[in-house]
Amino acid sequence: MLPRVRRLAREYPDSVVVIGVHSGKYRHERKTAAIAAACERLGVDHPVVNDRQLRIWRDNSVAGWPTLTIVDPEGYVVGQQSGELPYEGLAKFIEGIAAEHERKGTLNQEAASISERREAGPSSELRFPGNLAADIEGRLAISDTGNHRIVFGHVVGDSLEVQKVIGGTEAGFADGSIGEAAFNEPQGLALSGDMLIVADRGNHAVRMVDLASDEVATMAGTGELAGHAIAPGNALDTSLRSPWDVLLWNYDLFIAMAGSHQIWRLDLKSGQLAPHAGSGAEHITDGPPETAALAQPMALATDGEQLFFADAESSGVRTVGFEPGSEVTTLVGTGLFDFGDVDGVGDDVRLQHPAGLAWGQGVHRLWIADTYNHKLKMLEPGTRTVETVEPFEADLDEPMGLASAGHMVYVADTNQHRILRVDQIDKRVVALEPKGLGD
Repeated sequence: MLPRVRRLAREYPDSVVVIGVHSGKYRHERKTAAIAAACERLGVDHPVVNDRQLRIWRDNSVAGWPTLTIVDPEGYVVGQQSGELPYEGLAKFIEGIAAEHERKGTLNQEAASISERREAGPSSELRFPGNLAADIEGRLAISDTGNHRIVFGHVVGDSLEVQKVIGGTEAGFADGSIGEAAFNEPQGLALSGDMLIVADRGNHAVRMVDLASDEVATMAGTGELAGHAIAPGNALDTSLRSPWDVLLWNYDLFIAMAGSHQIWRLDLKSGQLAPHAGSGAEHITDGPPETAALAQPMALATDGEQLFFADAESSGVRTVGFEPGSEVTTLVGTGLFDFGDVDGVGDDVRLQHPAGLAWGQGVHRLWIADTYNHKLKMLEPGTRTVETVEPFEADLDEPMGLASAGHMVYVADTNQHRILRVDQIDKRVVALEPKGLGD
């Protein structure tokens, strides 16, 4: 709903004042500093109340996220609706209320001055990097999410020698050369030869960068947010819902469709897009792909045999086969409100909104960015054993993205605007210095 609310405030500046109320589900997101960082990352420039004890939630009889409440100039609640609302209906409703109170003389049309706009950092810096892709040749691609661009280069020593900056620092949706192309909050990446695939989350699209010709093209999505029921079809004619990560497997591209609680599969030969796992219901239910329920999948990884995914809203890690019809199985996670910070085995494990995965090629375990616990953890799939990576010298702040290459794991330490490299053998940590970014 954020883009629609933002548009309302922009198109009706004399009638609408937006005030956000954050009633956090997770312990971490009830901290004011965490909310402020999320507002900056998401470009929220209206005031936000930290309703950490859910008092406003209860007083307004709210039952789900998101809920929109409309209050008229005389202080009366004139509308409340949960879920996603179409912009056109909202705008028409606002126009009617504004016209009525303008006639009554109760509409104060002086510009509100309670917004605080946050400026982006300089182009020489990363800003809320969300995800990464790496290969054994030392190539590293970074979703510089807060700057709406992709940074690509080679790791040399303890530095990243930047070779290409793909996209600008303003959100947009445009194909073309890497200097002309535009992205909107890019997240997951897949790197194969000269092909770099981008989950362009804010544009609800999947994009492809040809690193040889320096051209960007759209692979899937229309740039518009899809409705709740997405029909399979031609990739370029199908609207998506917040694609958060991508993974290449032979001639298929798997897409973590966080907004529809599904994994989708794009056949690269035919250009056809179809659901691979998940009914679209938000829950944690195993079984056949058409009845299994997922909860905001945000990361994908593979050991070469199965597809792992981080099921963020169930604080879980789950798996599904690559073949159509494969069943979904849960390794870690028991419910939408079962979360915490507990290492152990199977159902005893508690994570808190994990958003990143990478298969550790050197240790043959799955690395997890346990985002809201600010930790890295490792999962042994066969025994379902989870342990925190120790020792770990770096203090993390909402790590979201992981990538592995050889015995190295790269970490997007999102809220600290940096990329870390972790040696899987001795756990030595280095913060990579980007060189040539913004030159």
